[in-house]
Amino acid sequence: MRSVIFDLDGTLADTSADLIAAANVCFRALGAGDLLHPVSDALTAFHGGRAMLRLGFSRLGEVREAEVDRQYPRLLAAYGDAIAVHTRLYPGAVAAVQALRAAGFATAICTNKPEGLAETLTRRLGIRDLFGALIGADTLPTRKPDAAPYLAAVQRVGGTVARSLLVGDTATDIETGRAAGVPVLLVSFGPEGAGVARLAPAALLDHFDQLPVLAARLLI
Repeated sequence: MRSVIFDLDGTLADTSADLIAAANVCFRALGAGDLLHPVSDALTAFHGGRAMLRLGFSRLGEVREAEVDRQYPRLLAAYGDAIAVHTRLYPGAVAAVQALRAAGFATAICTNKPEGLAETLTRRLGIRDLFGALIGADTLPTRKPDAAPYLAAVQRVGGTVARSLLVGDTATDIETGRAAGVPVLLVSFGPEGAGVARLAPAALLDHFDQLPVLAARLLI
């Protein structure tokens, strides 16, 4: 079966503002105020909670990994408490996934967001039932760009790796595709915009309307 595997943050949904807000909860608790901006720091948000904490602490003059580790659980808790306040699905995402499924493709999510948070978010957004499987950062012992989470996502939906592709938005997704030996489509409507072309994906996805045709073309 042909399969299309999706990243979540920055690919299916713009989650940056809620992620930034969670990091700022940590900084405010330390008396530093809001150190991150929901727009100008959006790209860092898609590199994970620790990346946001490091950026904020760098603005205070020093990054101590022990403090990053100490604040990380607080960030996850704050994020879980307000996971879908500002988060929005990208235009056309639902229709594209529905069209793929109608055409006989299997669909799944492979994300570096912790599985529990990813499950909560996709249910809050009303899209969980569109995906036959969800693999998170802690579902397996390894996470993207290791190939294992991607391979597990394909396997769980009954797909064949050789007839699968990944839709993502960052270098991590490109590296995952390379490790798994599959094509990667990168969206150009995320924080980096058309700049993701520098990563040389199999194709750029300027709007989700293009996805069903591109998937059919790449997965014959």
